[in-house]
Formats: sequence, C-alpha cells, structure tokens
Amino acid sequence: MATGATHSDRPTARTERGRSVVRVSGEMDHEHAKELHASLAAALDRAPAGSDIVVDLQNSSFCDSSGLNVLLSVRLQALNRGVHLVLAAPSHQMIRLLEFTRSDDLFTYLPVMTD
Repeated sequence: MATGATHSDRPTARTERGRSVVRVSGEMDHEHAKELHASLAAALDRAPAGSDIVVDLQNSSFCDSSGLNVLLSVRLQALNRGVHLVLAAPSHQMIRLLEFTRSDDLFTYLPVMTD
C-alpha cells in the first residue's frame, strides 16, 4: 500500500506565462486517474485554440496504464480543439512506459518546467 509520500496530491491547474500548467505530484494510477482527468479536463475547458496545456510531471513518481489512458484521452480531446498537450519533465519510468506502448511520438516534451 502506498504511503502519503507516494500518493498523489490533487493535481493543480493554473495559468503561467500565457499557458495552462497542470502540476502532478505522486502517482498517476488507477486510484488517482479521476482526479487527474478532472484537472486536465478543466484546463482544457479554459484553453483557447492554439494554446498549450503543459502537464508538469517533475514531482510525479509513477504512471500506470490508467494514468497513461488519461493522458492519451485528454491529448485526443485537446487535438480536436486545437490545443497542444505537452509533457514537462517526465520521469525515466514515464518515458519507458510511453516507449513500450509506442505512444512516445504522440507528445511533445519539455525537459523541465521553469517558473
């Protein structure tokens, strides 16, 4: 069972330098998929066409298929609205998951999210 250190804090969404940023911490797993989806959907609802939504993964410790499915689903919704979903600072585990599922080419990556 995961401890408070590995559990996901509720993802936070805000606007930084003209783009939506959703900061994720802890695990993106089955237990936290609904919260992640809700935060990303809210950011997508506010994002104008042509803008970016940056998913800051710097403090995310793990992603399973549930978390990946949320990212893929929101990516498709964003694409249909003319919004670009960007992953910032994905962990080595996240990159491996994306490569293993052959979805690594579907996203743009930023090495780190700067304030």
